Amino acid sequence: MKIFGREPVYLLAFVAIVLKLSAAYGLDVTPEQQGAIMAVLSLAVAFVTAVVLRTGAAAAAIVNFAQGLLALFLAFGLHMAAEDQALWMMAVEGAVALVLRREVTAPVPELPIETRSPLRSPTP
Repeated sequence: MKIFGREPVYLLAFVAIVLKLSAAYGLDVTPEQQGAIMAVLSLAVAFVTAVVLRTGAAAAAIVNFAQGLLALFLAFGLHMAAEDQALWMMAVEGAVALVLRREVTAPVPELPIETRSPLRSPTP
């Protein structure tokens, strides 16, 4: 897979170098913030890869990207209680489940109990 005609790993490496050089020459970014920025960029590439390659991993990529964004905001000074963070992540996971629920199929055959209701009597 290529982004802008280049492999994503090379783009991430280039961004990391530019970020570190910028911090060395006056950009007010702490090492923790640099790490959070790079983590979010890596998660963004993982998200794009999951969507483009259609591996079925889009839900996990979206949730991980949301967690990375939350970590980035916290690294840049957002003050949010752990309970509020958990509520936001539950909202993201709930939205992903609603949107992608019918799109995910387990790679195993269905069991007979999954194809009929245990509450209905079998038809003769």
